[in-house]
Amino acid sequence: MVERVVATDDTLQLLAKLKTIHGDLMFHQSGGCCDGSSPMCYPRDEFRIGNSDILLGEIGDTPFYISKDQYNYWKHTQLIIDVVDGRGGMFSVEGPEGKRFLTRSRVFTEDEQRVLNSILQ
Repeated sequence: MVERVVATDDTLQLLAKLKTIHGDLMFHQSGGCCDGSSPMCYPRDEFRIGNSDILLGEIGDTPFYISKDQYNYWKHTQLIIDVVDGRGGMFSVEGPEGKRFLTRSRVFTEDEQRVLNSILQ
């Protein structure tokens, strides 16, 4: 199985901690503006998913969404959600922990791309 979004161990640990504080969470890959292109983490009931958002996958039982426009830029890559020290998006729940989520990526191999293309058909 080829996953479009995965998380580092550090991300999964922070996510587990944040769930104990905030309950169920969700991610939305920001498309720019105030917070750049950052993975934003919200309490699940505090962010509305729109018709232009795609469920890319789940990390740590937490849904991860991306806008269709962003997806079109990143569809050839696997998103790797990491965590680093520092302050990120002011609305994302990890901020008070002195951490911020960060998106890294890698291009899918030809074999992985074939698998993903076969799923879409």
